[in-house]
Amino acid sequence: MSLTVRRAEERDIPAVMELLKQVNRVHYDGRPDLFKLATKYSEDDLRAIFKNEKTPVFVCCDGEGRVLGHGFCVLQRPENVKLMRDVLTLYIDDICVDASARGKHVGSAIYHRILDFAREKGCYNVTLNVWSCNPGAIKFYEKLGLVPYKIGMETVL
Repeated sequence: MSLTVRRAEERDIPAVMELLKQVNRVHYDGRPDLFKLATKYSEDDLRAIFKNEKTPVFVCCDGEGRVLGHGFCVLQRPENVKLMRDVLTLYIDDICVDASARGKHVGSAIYHRILDFAREKGCYNVTLNVWSCNPGAIKFYEKLGLVPYKIGMETVL
């Protein structure tokens, strides 16, 4: 399968909205006590995000131009520079691969394009969060070579 990863454009909004529903379903199914069935962004939100240089979004398309996955990112710097070095980080807010395209290297293509972008921008690192109720995503990220750098913990009351 021929894959192309590029920056998201306004024409991609309907496909990205469908992917956002899929990723929300994974989170809702894993933690219905925390997540509602909704989309994270509206179409207007996506238009603004796509235009903002600090929030790059990448889409992976097949040879026919069909969007198979997305990667939402945010360029970040530490807020408290007294305690942390002033480094530029590319935070991956979300990677989603359409259910019909999983196992076809779409996610890894998106991830490698994100790494290239981070290098182009002079980032020190690339980070992300993954919910423990999503073991498939954890396994995917570990296979790509990511390692934990901090761990969130909770107690439900």
